Amino acid sequence: MDIADFFDTFFEEAEELLADMEQHLLELDVDDPDSEQLNAIFRAAHSIKGGAGTFGFSVLQKTTHIFENLLDHARKGELTLRADLVDTFLEAKDIMHEQLDAYRNEEEPNQEAYERICQTLQQIALEEIGQTLDAPAVPAPTIEKKTSASAEAAEPSSLSERHLLVALLNVSEKDRTLLVEELEQLGDVQSHSGDEKRYEVTLTGDVSADDIEAVMCFIIEPEQIEISVVAVEKNEEASVSPELDAPVAVPTDVVEPTNSAKPAAPAVAKPADRAPSPEKPAKSAPKKAAAESASIRVSVDKVDQIINLVGELIITQSMLDQTVSDLGDQSVGNSSLQNGMSLLQRNARDLQEAVMSIRMIPMEFVFSRFPRVVRDTAGKLGKEIELITEGKSTELDKSLVERITDPLTHLVRNSLDHGIEMPDEREAVGKPRVGKLVLSARHQGGNILIEVRDDGAGMDRDRLLAKARENGLNVSDNMSDEEVFQLIFAPGFSTAKEVTDVSGRGVGMDVVKRNIQGMGGRVEIQSKKGEGTNTRIVLPLTLAILDGMSIKVGGETFILPLSTVLESLQPAKGDMYAMAGDDVVLKVRDEYLPVIAIHEVLDVENAITDPTKSIAVIVQGEGRRYAMLVDELIGQQQVVVKNLEDNYRKVPGVSAATILGDGSVALILDITGLHRLSRAKKEAGKQVNYPHLSYYQEAEPS
Repeated sequence: MDIADFFDTFFEEAEELLADMEQHLLELDVDDPDSEQLNAIFRAAHSIKGGAGTFGFSVLQKTTHIFENLLDHARKGELTLRADLVDTFLEAKDIMHEQLDAYRNEEEPNQEAYERICQTLQQIALEEIGQTLDAPAVPAPTIEKKTSASAEAAEPSSLSERHLLVALLNVSEKDRTLLVEELEQLGDVQSHSGDEKRYEVTLTGDVSADDIEAVMCFIIEPEQIEISVVAVEKNEEASVSPELDAPVAVPTDVVEPTNSAKPAAPAVAKPADRAPSPEKPAKSAPKKAAAESASIRVSVDKVDQIINLVGELIITQSMLDQTVSDLGDQSVGNSSLQNGMSLLQRNARDLQEAVMSIRMIPMEFVFSRFPRVVRDTAGKLGKEIELITEGKSTELDKSLVERITDPLTHLVRNSLDHGIEMPDEREAVGKPRVGKLVLSARHQGGNILIEVRDDGAGMDRDRLLAKARENGLNVSDNMSDEEVFQLIFAPGFSTAKEVTDVSGRGVGMDVVKRNIQGMGGRVEIQSKKGEGTNTRIVLPLTLAILDGMSIKVGGETFILPLSTVLESLQPAKGDMYAMAGDDVVLKVRDEYLPVIAIHEVLDVENAITDPTKSIAVIVQGEGRRYAMLVDELIGQQQVVVKNLEDNYRKVPGVSAATILGDGSVALILDITGLHRLSRAKKEAGKQVNYPHLSYYQEAEPS
């Protein structure tokens, strides 16, 4: 049996455990630590250690073992916590994460980092509790198999020989074989038998129930494990509880675990014995059946495959709908056909929404990263920051969640460094010393709205304009506040007084805007001097399905993303102006918009060339507005997005493609890409065949 089959499960669950560990460490009150949080941190380390030992990741196992021992002293109250100790614990968590990544990439972990953190943890143990951590402070899984000879040579127990009965519930034969092999590494397997529904393994040795669960939880769910004590009489009628490691009297025959509601016979504790805590149930208590598990792990590739197939189903349904429409009067009398098509359309849409919801995950997965970012950055800057998160349950497509993390990190760091003032400065202007940073998410129509708000100094319009002029940017005092605030996204733009390891190099914010636009979103900024700044990100909920506007140019049908469309109008000759070179602009309510004739840019034949007979669709991209000339507006529709670059090649001015109801392929246009392509054609000397420039107004707009 190849245990490597379960590597991915271990890596995923270990990642989650490390994330939980970090969250608890960040929330920990060092002056009054919560015992439940300390126990949760300890259990996370314990589970990772057990899994690392099972899979042979020795460096990670040793690091976690030492860290776990120190945490055990902390949860017992033997180690007094301080902020600097929590910082060290967070550093240990980071190194464990690096070791996990190394094993995932089939590399050896950094030995220097391993030795450094182990030495640091040992030093803390020596200084704070007066001992080293060489010997285990808590039971650990024994990786080397115990032989019968060593078991016989061991000193006999003065109480009784303890056996553990491990029941595997609803576990496949393949997994059972592997789990029995792993149990043989923890102790001596006396017997094992049963079926897929319930398979029982009797184990002897000094291993605890916690250690067994820590090893097995990376292969099966905790609900599929049931552990109870089996005692064989020796000197006294007593056994050791795996949960409390304290003597408790039990019957001399086998205690059979059961899934029935019938309670086990009560154990009678001796006067010197500890009674089990009512808050911590014994391991022998029956657990829920595995069938009741609320979730399963599924590969993202499998989900994507289902989404792709559902997309194909939607396309097929659209084609059938188009066929029925083409039949016209022939289908009117066939009510069964009409009703069937209506039902198919409704069910297909419901199926599409249900499948898409599988990819949706809460924003909590993104927001959970930022307490650490805020803590570390605020510490470097010497600021006091309170982080508030809102709308953590708001859901977004998994692919977008992964891509939004880096842009959000830049925005958060920008607020911490440039936005929120130093504590003394805040106090001097009557503000609390502790600044507030709010991360929020909410749905707005077919989009998700993510905001980064701070109560800092706000943006200084005059300072931004002065810095822009210094950088050689074309700006004017007549620019709106929104346009001025957008200057921070210009490449190389920074208002930092000095370069630090947090900011000041003028890189990052332009990447933020570019990445968000690459996801089909936009960035907006609202700011008031002295009161704070609100940076708003608007994103589509998913990139797999798009609300689009179908347009006709010549004999071709194109799709414009509906989120970019502002309005459409019929251009008048008096509103069009010829600029220097071949540029033409359209005046729309005192604003002059660059005109992009799609038929010229994409070389579409048989299109309308007279702008006054075409339709101008006003669209927005990269913070600018454009007037796109099209022949006809067909209507609004939801389309399934197909990646053109993967299936064909990258096409300038086109972001993706879709299949229409008649089976034809329609290109989804990229607004900013079309503008760049139009400029490139003009710079290359290719004549854009607008009507003669004298057709337009001769006066240029001021």
